[in-house]
This record gives sequence, structure tokens and C-alpha cells, in this order.
Amino acid sequence: MDQAEPDQALAARIRGARESAKLTQAEAAVELGVSRPTLIAIEKGTRSVSPGELVKLAGVYRRDVATLLRPTQPPASIRAKFRTAFTNRSDHGRQLEAAVEELESLADNYLDLLRRSGSTPPGRQPASRVLDYLPPDRAGEDLALEERNRLGLGDGPIQQLREMLEVEVGLRIFFLNLPSKIAGLFIYVAPLGGCVGVNRNHPHERRRWTMAHEYAHYLSSRDRSEVTQIGAGGRAPDTERFAEAFAANFLMPRSGIARRLHELSRDSGGKPTPATLVQLAHVYRVSVQAVCLRLEDLGLVRPGTWDLLKDHNFQPRVAAERLRLASIRDSGAQLPYHYRTIATQLYVDGDITETQFARYLGTDIVSAREEFQRLTSTADVGDDGQMQVLELLDGVE
Repeated sequence: MDQAEPDQALAARIRGARESAKLTQAEAAVELGVSRPTLIAIEKGTRSVSPGELVKLAGVYRRDVATLLRPTQPPASIRAKFRTAFTNRSDHGRQLEAAVEELESLADNYLDLLRRSGSTPPGRQPASRVLDYLPPDRAGEDLALEERNRLGLGDGPIQQLREMLEVEVGLRIFFLNLPSKIAGLFIYVAPLGGCVGVNRNHPHERRRWTMAHEYAHYLSSRDRSEVTQIGAGGRAPDTERFAEAFAANFLMPRSGIARRLHELSRDSGGKPTPATLVQLAHVYRVSVQAVCLRLEDLGLVRPGTWDLLKDHNFQPRVAAERLRLASIRDSGAQLPYHYRTIATQLYVDGDITETQFARYLGTDIVSAREEFQRLTSTADVGDDGQMQVLELLDGVE
């Protein structure tokens, strides 16, 4: 690697750290004890920074020195592409800005893990689609069917949605602490690919819907950053109507859900009951509300069915317990599985320390050890019928 490349990378990281700390060049120069022209030269890469200055800058900008010294360029500023979202949502703008800054840091960490391991992220990026010649609802349905066919999914429920989107499609899905009214966000980060932030505090059914929604943006408008807000009011823009139609059709295809509704309704004389809706939601791993509204759109139940159930104080989770439907939950892991496995392998190979391993996982040493145990072992049933844990890595302390 040309020496100019790491020098420029360091300059870009110093500049980005200052901007993240919301300091002007004049303010940062005072903190560092140099002139503003000197700081400008450092940020341009035309003047080298001494070890002492680097340590001081890291303290002022609340960054660790190791991150500033990474030899690769940081990802293009993610925060800059969401700046409008911060101003338009002033009531929770600071929380959203913090989440986006965290996403930027995680994307940088992911790229550094790929550099250290000499690997590439999984998934084959599908071609971007142009569908503006169709009405949004039709475009969403057509593209969802096309993607299901491309991925060989048929018309059945998708069980491991997050893993499928990561491995087959190439989406990097992170769970973030977003404001309650924000379901998720999408941005394309070269060379990492499409990055999705999902509200980790939402129920798992809502998180799955958000993943499918942002997947639609990835397929159709990956050059634009997106923030998905719940209950924004008024008529939704065509881009959001399209993404919602895609999510509904991708998670609950017309032919598949109609067939399963018929099968589940046999015992009630072919008429769906509230219990039928709960069972159907369980099969597709979506909310009962999502199933009900989908069936209304398809004309498979009467219009206003969901409103009627709400008026009668119908409680889906209580109904699911009475039907003895097993609770289905995802792991809730903040980081993509591939990200975590790369970090684990680097730690096993001795390429990073335990402290670095914990830092990549964004946690403390004890929690990092627990995550390591989960990633390097699996549960199985022994000959005696008892659960046992199988170690997947021999000789690892």
C-alpha cells in the first residue's frame, strides 16, 4: 500500500472525528494547542501529526487512537446523508442522530474486520430496479414476486428472514436504539453494501416487517437514504406505499396466504375465525394486525375486520397463549451474524486481543466471553435425552 493512502486515511478520520464531536476547526485547534491553518493541514494530510498530538486529538474527539490509525478510508459520512431527517424530526432528532452515528461506527468496524480477515461480505447484490412506470401497489407486488422467484422461496413463509437477507441478498442489518416512532432506516455504504438500521425496541414481528420494507428501498432506490416513520399521518408518498406493498407481498404472498387460510378454516366450516388469524400470524411470523389487513386487501375477509376485533378488545397474545402457540423470537443481536463470526475467528486465530474482540462487539469483557461461547458451541440432545452443549472449536480456552 502506498504510504500516501494511510496518511490520507488518517487525515480523513481526524476530520470525521472532529465533525462528529461537533467542533469547528478553530475550536479544535485551541484544544490541540496549534493554529487553525496547522489543523487544516493535518486534516488535508499535508502535515503529519505527531504521536502526542494524535493522543490529544483522540481525547478531545472521544475516539480511541487505534480507530484513528486504521489504514483504510472511513465510510463516507452517513450522518451527512441523514441531516434532513434530524431537522425534520426535532422532537427526537438527537436520539436519531446518535443512532445514525452508531451505525456509521459499526459500518467502519465491519469494514475493518473485513480488512483484517481478508474477506468480503456475503451476498450477491441484486440489480437495482426501475418501477416508476407502475402504480406503487402494483410495483411492490410485482417486485416481491420477482424476488421470491429469484431466491427460490416459492410462496411459503420465510422463517430466518434476517439471515436470508444477509447471506443471499447482501443486506447488513443492525439493531439500533431508534426513537419509538422510527421503525428503521436504510443507506448504501460503499463498499459494504446496503445497511439497514432496525428499531431494536420494537416487537420481533414489527422488526421483520421493517427489514422487508427497507429491503424494498435497497432494490429500488439505494442511492437515497431513507428513514421509515410509523404513523406519520396524511397520505404516504409513493415510495413508502411501494415499500409497504413490497413488504406485505414478500412476507405474505397472495397465493400462499390464501391457501393456508383455506386450510386453517376447514374446521370452522370454511369461515375464518379470530383463532384462524392468530394461527396464520404465527405461521408467517407477523402481527395479527398485519395478517388481518393483508387479508382485507386481498378480499379474503370483510373490510373493517381488524377494526371490529379492536372494538371487541381482542388480544392476540392472550389468544396465542390459549392456542398454545410457541413464542417465536429472534435473537435480538445488534450485529449481523457474519460480523460476529469474523470477529470471533480473528480472536480464535490470535489476530485480535480479547479487549479488541469486546470492542468490536460493543460490549464488556464478560459479555464478550458469553457471546464467544454462544458462537462457538451448539445445543444438542444426547443419548440420555438430556440437552448437552457441543464445543465447535477444539482447544480454545
